[in-house]
Parts: sequence; C-alpha cells; structure tokens
Amino acid sequence: MSWQTAVETTVTGLGYELVDCERSASGGTLRVTIDLLEPQADAGELIDVDDCEKVTRQLQYVLEVEGLEYSRLEVSSPGLDRPLNKAAHYARFAGQEIDITLKAPFQGRKKYRGVVSAQPQAESDQAWRLVFDDGEADQALDFTLDEVREARLVPVISFKGRGGEPAPDRKPGQRGVIKPKKAAPKKQAGASIEVAPGQDKVDGGLKQ
Repeated sequence: MSWQTAVETTVTGLGYELVDCERSASGGTLRVTIDLLEPQADAGELIDVDDCEKVTRQLQYVLEVEGLEYSRLEVSSPGLDRPLNKAAHYARFAGQEIDITLKAPFQGRKKYRGVVSAQPQAESDQAWRLVFDDGEADQALDFTLDEVREARLVPVISFKGRGGEPAPDRKPGQRGVIKPKKAAPKKQAGASIEVAPGQDKVDGGLKQ
C-alpha cells in the first residue's frame, strides 16, 4: 500500500474529508490536512484538536503496520483560507469568493480574486468561472482546473461557522467572457497535531 492510499483510506474511514496530503522532498515529513464532511460543516461544526489527535493516532498505527517510514507527521485543519484542490471542492464552495493563481499569466497577471461558479452548460466538472471586478466593471474569467496553480477560499469571519453567508451572485459585465491561455508544456485557529515517531506534540488546541 502506498502512503497516499494509506492516508486517504484512514482519514475517510474515520469519517473525515482528506483535503490535502503532501510529503516533503526528503520524504521525512508527512503533512495531512483534514476537514469535516459537508453536512457537519454546513451545520456550523469545525475541526478541533481532538479531531486532529484522533486521526494522528490512527495514522501512526496504519503507517507502522504498512511499514511506511516518516520522521514527522503533521495533521491539521484547513483553516479559513481552505485550499481547493479538486472539482468537488469547487462545487462545495460555489458562490463563494476565492483567490486563484494561474500557472501561466493571463493579461499580464496570474492572481485573481472573485466569486467562483461552474461554467454554464459545461460538460466537464473541470470547467469553472470566476467573476471579478477589474475596477470598472465585472469580468468573467473561464478556466479549467489544470490551468490553476493554487486556489483558496477568501477568509470570512463569522460566528455562525466557516464561510458565513455565500457571496452574492454576480454576472459578468458587458465586456463578455475572457478566457486564459493554456498553460505552457489549518490551520483552523491553531488546530493542529504534529508528531514524530515516539514523541507527540500538540500545537494550538483551541476549540473551533
């Protein structure tokens, strides 16, 4: 079993969503980002240190059984600026404001902020639209996920749970739709667990 499969199977088996998982270039540090499933999150529940600890303990056991070596394991929540890594993430947060960084510049820039939604009548779940204000009027930027280097939610402070009210629907201005050229050939308020084999360390620990 690969470490990616081991992590995903463990996290989802415990009833959490695997938001991101990365291993350092040296292979020593394994970083795992988890979140609650959509119904729980929509109800206002948030990841806390107990959730991170629960996943950490189980991952330690599974990685040891599978003989997958690491020097440090970090399990954390995604934070208010939650990364969007796949189509399901975009669908979950459609209508909210996000920051995206393109792999290749479009009209001299890579970074955009706006409200994300699926492209109308798009046949693929990889096609999305970002409506943003260029200072004069709303513009619509159509893109596919393989053109994006990084995407994150714009943090919204709310006492009702993550996200608050979705951003209002926006429509592109009279300038029409602009499309980027093809690219060239958690932490949630401190909820985090970092452990090295044989020694545990808890960072933060504030209830979310």
